[in-house]
Amino acid sequence: MVSSASTPPQKPAAAAARRKVGRHRGEGQWAKGHRTPLNGNEQFKKDDDGLNVRTRIETIYSRTGFDSIDPNDLRGRMRWWGLYTQRKPGIDGGKTAVLAPEELDDKYFMLRVRIDGGRLSTEQLRVIGEISQEFARGTADITDRQNVQYHWIRIEDVPEIWRRLEGVGLSTTEACGDTPRVILGSPVAGIAEDEIIDGTPAIDEIYRRIVGNKDFSNLPRKFKSAVSGSPLLDVAHEINDIAFVGVHHPELGPGFDLWVGGGLSTNPKLGVRLGAWVSLDDVPDVYEGVISIFRDYGFRRLRNRARLKFLVADWGPEKFRQVLEDEYLLRKLPDGPAPEQPVQQWRDHVGVHRQQDGRYYVGFAPRVGRVDGTILTKIAQIAEDHGSGRLRTTAEQKMIVLDITEDKVDSVVAALEALDLRVTPSPFRRGTMACTGIEYCKLAIVETKARASSLIDELERRLPEFDEPITINLNGCPNACARIQVADIGLKGQLVLDDDGNQVEGYQVHLGGALGLEAGFGRKVRGLKVTSAELPDYVERVVRRFEAEREDGERFAAWVARASEEALS
Repeated sequence: MVSSASTPPQKPAAAAARRKVGRHRGEGQWAKGHRTPLNGNEQFKKDDDGLNVRTRIETIYSRTGFDSIDPNDLRGRMRWWGLYTQRKPGIDGGKTAVLAPEELDDKYFMLRVRIDGGRLSTEQLRVIGEISQEFARGTADITDRQNVQYHWIRIEDVPEIWRRLEGVGLSTTEACGDTPRVILGSPVAGIAEDEIIDGTPAIDEIYRRIVGNKDFSNLPRKFKSAVSGSPLLDVAHEINDIAFVGVHHPELGPGFDLWVGGGLSTNPKLGVRLGAWVSLDDVPDVYEGVISIFRDYGFRRLRNRARLKFLVADWGPEKFRQVLEDEYLLRKLPDGPAPEQPVQQWRDHVGVHRQQDGRYYVGFAPRVGRVDGTILTKIAQIAEDHGSGRLRTTAEQKMIVLDITEDKVDSVVAALEALDLRVTPSPFRRGTMACTGIEYCKLAIVETKARASSLIDELERRLPEFDEPITINLNGCPNACARIQVADIGLKGQLVLDDDGNQVEGYQVHLGGALGLEAGFGRKVRGLKVTSAELPDYVERVVRRFEAEREDGERFAAWVARASEEALS
């Protein structure tokens, strides 16, 4: 068991040295004595733990209304309970970085429901759908971190929403903020025939120990994690702060390979292997050790350097593993093998697949994760009508119905397809993701969800015979919530000039990024930007060139790596 103290035990001489060092700013690392808050975020966290704001929401703000909310609660601590203010309608992207937060704030909230491991019962999904219809104007988006997000939430309704969610075992605790966010898990854990190891018990134990625990509720910034024993590498492990990836150890059997320090945003870094093999039973201890290192040694002085990836880059994997073992675990971890490369590019589990028990699961693709409360309740009903009580969300904005007997598979597929939830989608429907965008997000510069949906329609019409795996990710700002740097075609929203010199919505283009198969970041072609209106023409053009120039079996990312700038323009 890892110590839950805020800093490791110190000898008297070491403590005195740390007090002396503490007079200097350093990087704001607690373990080096730098406890003085060095920015506004660190100050409001020191003033009051974010978890404490729930009481004020329930007893004060929900009764006295939006205008009564303390600013440090409104734009800070309320994130610890999954609440962000949403963007006021009608504010264009050119004003995103100009207006003050209170000018961008609408009097409504986005509320994020965390779904650890992507696991849902039909009862839970029905409640999620009902809340959407009653309190969120029908909104509900499936995210690329297996969560569901509402919009248009009033502060007055939050206590009742919590009551209903928690009544079926769901939570918004630490769904946002400088906290341990949702734990991604393979959506077919314990189900898939090809699974290496089921990480579900580890996810449950991590949640029990960590989520809502004030020992871990004041981190330098957010902490993203993933646990999967699938050979498809289905949780984007390369871009999480910590990830446990299923492997077979030649002597010790199935377990996990440990990765740390991944993340995207404006300074993307792929996670690195520590070379350590972790047993299923040890996963919670190792997780606790790594998150404790982040808490104690993470850089708190500058927000843009406060993610774990910067500490890992500074220390290197050897030192990070040494500190983990010597200061936190107090034992050595065995060396272990790297995960094998997946045999296919798609990792979303879309389609009909046989389970370990002989039944089937059916994965389907909504349009860029956008659904609504009515659709969600219908999905729950379809699952129940066909004998399933279990569903899953994926890390690719998709969903899965589990436990379908062979004689009912065709009926489930037909019912889902009738709702425009594709079980056999085109590569464009299957491979396109989008973040929230300017419709609701205060950081966004351009529209994304509707743009991505119309792009899918155009590409399906123009390229009906195209059948190669391809990912197209649209992001409304540079923060990469939709993983633009690791998409075949990544589109970063920004304002650009059209042919007439007018400033319009558009995208900077990243090409040839990938996860899983030869993971790497996309290539930026000098000056390559497209307006939103030009987007279908550009994507069609580059896809047709890929088809014309590709070698036998060559993936899009591999073609991009060798293609000329002219071919990519």
